[in-house]
Amino acid sequence: MNIRSLNREILRLSVPSILAGITVPLVGMVDTAVAGHLGGDTAAQIGAISIGSMVLTLLYWTFGFLRTGTGGLTAQAFGREDPAEAGRIFLRGTGLALLAALAAIVLQWPFFKGVMLLTDATPEVKVLAERYFFIRIWAAPATMSLMTLRGWLVGMQNSVDSMWLDLIINAVNIGASILLAFGLGSWPGLGFIGIPLGTVVAQYCGLAFGLWVILHKYGRCVFSPLTRSDVSGLLHDGSLSAFFRMNLHLLGRSFFFILIYIGFTMISAGYGDLMLASGSIIMQLLMFFSYFTDGFAYAGEALSGRFIGARDAAMLRQSVRQVFGWSAGISVLFIGLYAVAGLPAVRLLTSDGNVVEAARQFLPWLLLMPPLGCAAFTWDGIFMGATATRAFRDSMGLAAVAFYAVWYIGKWLLQPTGATAIHLLFGAYYAHLLLRTFWLTFRYRKDIRISQTRLPA
Repeated sequence: MNIRSLNREILRLSVPSILAGITVPLVGMVDTAVAGHLGGDTAAQIGAISIGSMVLTLLYWTFGFLRTGTGGLTAQAFGREDPAEAGRIFLRGTGLALLAALAAIVLQWPFFKGVMLLTDATPEVKVLAERYFFIRIWAAPATMSLMTLRGWLVGMQNSVDSMWLDLIINAVNIGASILLAFGLGSWPGLGFIGIPLGTVVAQYCGLAFGLWVILHKYGRCVFSPLTRSDVSGLLHDGSLSAFFRMNLHLLGRSFFFILIYIGFTMISAGYGDLMLASGSIIMQLLMFFSYFTDGFAYAGEALSGRFIGARDAAMLRQSVRQVFGWSAGISVLFIGLYAVAGLPAVRLLTSDGNVVEAARQFLPWLLLMPPLGCAAFTWDGIFMGATATRAFRDSMGLAAVAFYAVWYIGKWLLQPTGATAIHLLFGAYYAHLLLRTFWLTFRYRKDIRISQTRLPA
């Protein structure tokens, strides 16, 4: 494969993911915008969505290995031209996803209440966040199964169907949340609770579409050759223990990841509803960039896993270089986009003048996200494809240390209040991105270039 062909392959894998990724933050933005235009206490409603989403994120990111582990293993099976193993990986991941969803539903009440004990939000925000969480939790079987399904499609180098999956989910989510919240015609709608209910509807619509794709496109070539012994052997063929060992590293990585993002929300909640709402809006805008560059991270995941499975070290190195080049180009584009459209985007998310003015002072942080986040997100995809899970976990552990060290040292030195505290939080967030980048860059040669391509074929 020459450079031109490789670039075409990167674009084939990344562009659908980018198009789908654009809609992912739009869902959160629409939820925020709906809450921001429902009337009543706007700051409390936006804060409640932030807190409720945070608790769900804490839950779902704990099981993020369902996507990352499935994607890397499937890409390597694809590179080895082993469709039977790809089928076994999908069945194993889906079974684990359903067990995880059952546990989440059973433990929903103590889990939510336990997290709320650590959250310094106002009583009104906590009440609304509780309503939000206990509705959205019923999407857990669909949400966790979709994690496995997305990872499997990426590993099979199928970014187009993965794109349609996300587009359908997010389009239904946006439409259903608006309809259920505001109503239609003479029906007044459900108000605030219509927002999470729309998400539940969307997740099950997406799961139905995803399973149709799997059966229609892969039923004959991947799953039909599997025998009953192949399926029953999933529980005692030795691969399950290896699968769990790898996922323990990814679970650890998820834990550190959660500490950072949940810490940001919990700390900002302690400085009042206005700071929580404005900080949440800026964080949503920051994440908008990550969904773009994640398109190239997914391409890096698919290609690194594929070339490692094929034991093609030269193409592995070349694909890493080219993916980074494309990701850097996106970061330059976003610096200009944030500079021009930052404030209009805030106004789009809320009509509350106080929240807009509070968020305005944090806009300069948007300009740092593209250059500092580009490498961290791209390395994530490459290490996922290589299933280099130990280094992947360690990078996030060190990043969590960096985040809290900057926050607590800064808090001790500055004694921040209000907006100053939120500025310090953003500084801590960027410290964690830098640490991730440095560590994964340092580990790339040993954990991927050397160890992964010297394994026997």
